[in-house]
Amino acid sequence: MDKKIAVLKNASRKLSTVLDLDPLISKLSDSRVVLLGEASHGTHEYYTWRTAISKSLIEEHGFNCIAVEGDWPDFYRVNRYVKHYTNSHGSAVEVLKKFNRWPTWMWGNWEIEALINWLHKHNDNLHAKKRVGIYGLDVYSLWESMQAIMDYLKTHDPSLTTSAKRALGCFEPYGDEMGMAYARSLHRFTPKTCEDEVVNLLRDIKQRVQSFNTDIEASLNMEQNAHIAKNAEKYYRSMIGANQSSWNIRDHHMMDTLKRLLDFHGKEAKVIIWEHNTHVGDARATNMAHEGSINVGQLVREQLSDYNPKIVGFGSYQGTVVAGSEWGAPMRNMIVPPAMEGSWEHLMHQTGKGDQLLLMDDLKKDPQFNNPILQRAIGVVYHPHYERIGNYVPSVMPERYDAFLHIDRSQGLHAMGLFVDKTQLPETYPWAF
Repeated sequence: MDKKIAVLKNASRKLSTVLDLDPLISKLSDSRVVLLGEASHGTHEYYTWRTAISKSLIEEHGFNCIAVEGDWPDFYRVNRYVKHYTNSHGSAVEVLKKFNRWPTWMWGNWEIEALINWLHKHNDNLHAKKRVGIYGLDVYSLWESMQAIMDYLKTHDPSLTTSAKRALGCFEPYGDEMGMAYARSLHRFTPKTCEDEVVNLLRDIKQRVQSFNTDIEASLNMEQNAHIAKNAEKYYRSMIGANQSSWNIRDHHMMDTLKRLLDFHGKEAKVIIWEHNTHVGDARATNMAHEGSINVGQLVREQLSDYNPKIVGFGSYQGTVVAGSEWGAPMRNMIVPPAMEGSWEHLMHQTGKGDQLLLMDDLKKDPQFNNPILQRAIGVVYHPHYERIGNYVPSVMPERYDAFLHIDRSQGLHAMGLFVDKTQLPETYPWAF
């Protein structure tokens, strides 16, 4: 037997039920920021195991916030629902059907509906300030954030509508998909940018943010939407260059949003982050570092070391996944072929233990694992026949993660667009809840 496989077989723990998570939960319990990854945005088991871990951290260790790789305006509606705000949506399904940015399956799925229902029930009898929230970290929602600002100011602070209208008016020629249209226009015509308008809007809102106290989170929501407007403009403007700046702008924005959430929730803040492995797995342990790229995992370890952050990676050997053949294409349940020989997923499969939990402490002193090993990464666009070309990231695994969950045969998640109602789901769904 390969020496690496023998070490992995001895170190890993078979993963069958939520009780098998106990060693992991114990390891994460002294952290205030836990990052949970995924090797794709369309795999059932990643969502259900992350939910099981999140539930344990919330119920047993006082975690009070989940932050995800999603848009702030969409998840602020979810947040209002799970926290029982007045004038929020009537059900988890109703609020999830408001998600209309491709890829809609990433959050519009029955696995997330189960998580939201659990959060809503968990918050039932808690004081408003003790309820567990869920928030979006991403930067894409330029139009939605601008519109949210306008809608709020019209009712609550008309004196700032002039500044908001000036910023919105700069982007308005680009329509509902203003971000990409704005980037394309800069590439083709290099017109005047909208940078000054959004920077001025952010300044004006920050000066008045304490007055936006119509509910416990209104000030946070307004300030965050203004930051999105500024950073989204910068992000889309950066897309005209052929470098890593847009990636870095995005992850710096997500990190800054995380810090605002920690500040908002105060000294008792404990946050669980759900993002792709490429965002949470420390970039310094991958080839991303050679390309000049950073990510949230690296920034958290560098900037929030006092929070004792922990990173959990996820992956699978084979199965199916929901993805698109190109950006904007219809979602499909695609075959995920067996992982490349010699890859991390292949080594885990060769242990013969099936689904497994691995704590990286057991590998950190073993020189066999000091060198990069290929680890699979599937995006929202996926081509199974060509995955060997661009779907593997060289990674020093004990440095990239603190723990890893391996799924030997995974299945695509249950998107609301593919499964009209829960009666069409497998009998095992949702075992982790």
